[in-house]
Amino acid sequence: MGKRLVVIGGVAAGMSAASKASRQDKNMEIDVYTDEVDIAYSACSLPYYTQDVIDNKRVMIARSVEEFDQQGVRVHIQHKALCIDPAKKAVLIRRPDSTEAWEAYDKLVIATGARPIVPPLPGIDLEGVFTVKQIPHADGIKEYIRAKKPSRAVIVGGGFIGVEMAEALLALGLKVTMLEMAPQIMTLMDEDMAALVEQELKEAGAEVKTGVAVTGMLGEGRVSAVTYEGGGIAADLVILAIGVKANTEIAREAGIELGFKNAIRVNERMETNLPDIYAAGDCATAFHLVTGKETYIPLGTTANKQGKTAGENAAGGQAVFKGVVGTTIFKVIEKEGARTGLSLREAGMAGIEAWESTITSHTRATGYPGRGEITVKLVAEKGSRRLLGGQIFGAAGSGKRIDVLAAMVQMQATIDQLAELDLAYAPPFSPVWDPLLVAASQAVSKAAKVK
Repeated sequence: MGKRLVVIGGVAAGMSAASKASRQDKNMEIDVYTDEVDIAYSACSLPYYTQDVIDNKRVMIARSVEEFDQQGVRVHIQHKALCIDPAKKAVLIRRPDSTEAWEAYDKLVIATGARPIVPPLPGIDLEGVFTVKQIPHADGIKEYIRAKKPSRAVIVGGGFIGVEMAEALLALGLKVTMLEMAPQIMTLMDEDMAALVEQELKEAGAEVKTGVAVTGMLGEGRVSAVTYEGGGIAADLVILAIGVKANTEIAREAGIELGFKNAIRVNERMETNLPDIYAAGDCATAFHLVTGKETYIPLGTTANKQGKTAGENAAGGQAVFKGVVGTTIFKVIEKEGARTGLSLREAGMAGIEAWESTITSHTRATGYPGRGEITVKLVAEKGSRRLLGGQIFGAAGSGKRIDVLAAMVQMQATIDQLAELDLAYAPPFSPVWDPLLVAASQAVSKAAKVK
């Protein structure tokens, strides 16, 4: 009989780990324990499922429990991991019938993910207040809208989920107000780029208030208003999109070392500080390839890669996950946005002397239908001219251009090398001079003036 791998968590990282381990060692016993009902699903699709752009939840699920079972992976849904005993190499599991049992392991992968931040505010438990992290959350919002027919929604938080949920609720006919505590929405982007996102939301009919600290919710059983310092606003639907935090309590109690933002500290093999225990996904740290420091950037892409690495190594492999540059992309109404590497603000926080260059161009050739504006910002290091990061916002066709910048950032290329790229041209896709080349050319010209 082969060795036994136990995986805690059944979404991106957990199922990637289990799947890779089953291919790496076909004799390995593999059991996945998750407290959810759904497994291997795309959490990034939830705003679009809420809006009914995706009208069938099954398409969000990569593979079913039965399909994993055919691969030799036993998945136990609604099984909650309560604690880990590294000394006896076992995990205490609570079953759906509330009984508990210790499950022994030879190797353990912790993929407990992250959970939405829910501040302890008055009225936070009122009916009509939701988070958006799991399929049942989206189902709950959809059913609430059908049954209660709310007309005024307040979104608390102006990050990716907040922006995407604003679009979804506007499309469903609700009046939407976004409240963000920071001076700007989309804090992962620089202020001028975030302003473009805010403008798109406002043009679509949303109200955006920044620098606003929410103090609570009012209502008799059901939410009727949101209060904030200096005022309040009527609301019969509230979405909490403040952010997420790593689910690491079970790891900390077992003596596993935590790192940046209390995520589980791992090395490039996804190993923790305890033998035979790995961690991956939204509960784990990552290495930032630009700053050279530990970071925490919970993304589905990273979770799948880390999970695959952890699973291969748990099954006897020698895989390495070198790190991330923080590449993300999003849609808001009719526009697309994306970022990679460091913003100018982040570069300063990392102690890197940097400067920026921003251009506005067009997504397609003059005269071709669907041509729209695109704004590209490049962030470069003083002296070396190394490309540290980039941000993009504009019409359809803008967003995926970030992949070129992500590749250049990861390769530690300079703005000069970016300007020399042989990028594709045809009128439906780009002007003769692609906006990235225009941005790089301007940055090269500007570099001589940067002291």
